[in-house]
Amino acid sequence: MFAAWGQANPVKIVFDVTSKDPETHQAVIRHINGMSAAYPDSKFLVVIYGGALPMLVNEKSSVASDVLNLKDSENVSFKVCEQTMKRYKVNESQLIVGVEIVPDGILEIVQRQAEGWGYIKESHH
Repeated sequence: MFAAWGQANPVKIVFDVTSKDPETHQAVIRHINGMSAAYPDSKFLVVIYGGALPMLVNEKSSVASDVLNLKDSENVSFKVCEQTMKRYKVNESQLIVGVEIVPDGILEIVQRQAEGWGYIKESHH
């Protein structure tokens, strides 16, 4: 008997990243790399706020080259919370090129969930 395996229906997933731990930053990159390649018709959004801000700051990111590569994909985007940037005194020129600034990271996630996006809290133990 022959079984045909097709790609699952496209999904939209928002990743919530607040950890300052570089291992968490590397884990989200691994997940996004694998999922965006396997499901090119799906959309993946990484929202950074709180202690995770260094993930998207040029001089501090352990994954800067990965973010640069991924953000060029049509199905992957990175957004950072403007309130977090103000709190940590980081300006747009310090961010990895192509990262979008949103007024509030939590509200961005809530709005995406209201639009039917799946939610993943990214953490590393």
